[in-house]
Amino acid sequence: MLCVSAVRQEELMKFKSIEWKRDRVRLLDQRKLPREVRYIECRDASAVAQAIRNMTIRGAPAIGVAAAMGIALAAKKIRSGNLEVFRRTLEDVCQKMRKTRPTAVNLFWAASRMEALLRRDVASVEELRRSLEEEALRIYEEDVAVNRRIGEHGKDLVEDGKGVITHCNAGALATADYGTALGVIRAAWAEGKRFHVYVDETRPMCQGARLTAWELVQEKIPATVLTDSMAAWLMKKKEIALSLVGADRIARNGDTANKIGTYGLAIISRWHGVPLYVAAPISTLDLSLRSGADIPIEERASQEVTHFHGRRITPAGVNAFNPSFDVTSHNLIEGIITEEGIVRKPFEKNLKSLSGV
Repeated sequence: MLCVSAVRQEELMKFKSIEWKRDRVRLLDQRKLPREVRYIECRDASAVAQAIRNMTIRGAPAIGVAAAMGIALAAKKIRSGNLEVFRRTLEDVCQKMRKTRPTAVNLFWAASRMEALLRRDVASVEELRRSLEEEALRIYEEDVAVNRRIGEHGKDLVEDGKGVITHCNAGALATADYGTALGVIRAAWAEGKRFHVYVDETRPMCQGARLTAWELVQEKIPATVLTDSMAAWLMKKKEIALSLVGADRIARNGDTANKIGTYGLAIISRWHGVPLYVAAPISTLDLSLRSGADIPIEERASQEVTHFHGRRITPAGVNAFNPSFDVTSHNLIEGIITEEGIVRKPFEKNLKSLSGV
């Protein structure tokens, strides 16, 4: 069950992608930005799952936080005082959360953290319910702290007076707060560096044009939107010194799944001698996967390509190819900016060392 609330224009600078309100989860509806700032109030786990599925909330870290809060919300709604019934019901909720988006590993990581609590020896349902809420809030707070540390580690990569290009949205909207790739940009700007951000439009859902550009306007950081196909020409004109993107899942060899179009940006960055860095928390690593070939890639509805703002832009009857993500080969990536520092090649060795496995 959900309801909708609006926000006044003067509150724009205070936006939060996700908030815990004890009896509900409040989500900023990212489908409406930038034309409308609207919040969705999710009052049960199924509403949170639907919001993840339909991209009301998106971005790997934000999805993980939302899933944890949805599970905690489900725990508050269960009336049974029987521990086994309580556990079985929540295990089912965790499984349903995992099925909402297949590529973002933070979703699975957060659900597993919540599910691990169900195996603890506790005295009562109430104790377990309280532990689940505390864990969801801990996941939220950890994400905020992690993003700021990513920003601090990555800010030296941004050169004063030089151009930076980014793809999709890896900002505060994609996380609990602050952002990963945009967190690096925010940290560099706060330090006093002055530069220009070029924002890939990121078709078909235009997360760059709608969301990243919106965030940069809020921060008063100068930005220019371009269609994805214009990036190569921009680099040839020597306007770009750094490519900076986020990630939804990183295999142990450093292959990285991110929003569709990232692979193309990586290729043209390498051709033009522009270093490409991935900014992502350690929770985005999936060391169980040997390479990017093992990363499941979500295929979304063809209407996202054939239609724009609800109106058909292609001939009726034509098919559309619509993978939500692509995989960038590790050899195209200069480094991975994490909360523990910048990981460089050889990625397999250094990512394993970083994760403590």
